[in-house]
Amino acid sequence: MIDSTKPIDDATPLDDTSGLKLSSLKSYSLEEIYIKEAQNIANATLKYLSAKPTKKDAPFSYEWLTTLHHEMFSDVWEWAGKLRHIELSIGIKAYLIPVELKKLSDDIAYWNKNKTFDTYETATRIHHRAVQIHPFQNGNGRWSRMLANIYLRQNGLMPVRWQEDLLAKENSKRDDYIKALKKADNGDYADLIQMHTITY
Repeated sequence: MIDSTKPIDDATPLDDTSGLKLSSLKSYSLEEIYIKEAQNIANATLKYLSAKPTKKDAPFSYEWLTTLHHEMFSDVWEWAGKLRHIELSIGIKAYLIPVELKKLSDDIAYWNKNKTFDTYETATRIHHRAVQIHPFQNGNGRWSRMLANIYLRQNGLMPVRWQEDLLAKENSKRDDYIKALKKADNGDYADLIQMHTITY
């Protein structure tokens, strides 16, 4: 069984800024990197969430799953949209990523065609599976939540206003989010589904 929360932390490690595309003439603090990332993510948010995205805009294909990550982080990181080749303390083995990401894309198509779950549960399962796979060097949590929000928006529902410091220790929702992901690891999606039906 995959534990999607061991440990769970969206923070870009300060000691690993390899692939940073920002000017090499200065050193950037973690806060400055976050600001640059937030600006990049805002562009993707505007593209996909300001209006209902079409199936052409967001096909949830294997290729598009990686393209979305690239759109969210490519102004800041060289590795944006590129599948990781390193092992992380969270996520599946790197060599399994292409197969599992393709399975996720195929499952989404199957769920849509057969109306397997309602929209909230489908968005939740996309979010959870994306976190479990953890296909990129960083930014996986934000990418996973963006996927869920795009799916909700595409299907006529409002996106969740996730607090993007969701995993900061001072965020009161952190423990609830981690507990919900852990329950989903064991097949109980109820709490995580609930999080997709409300705004913070």
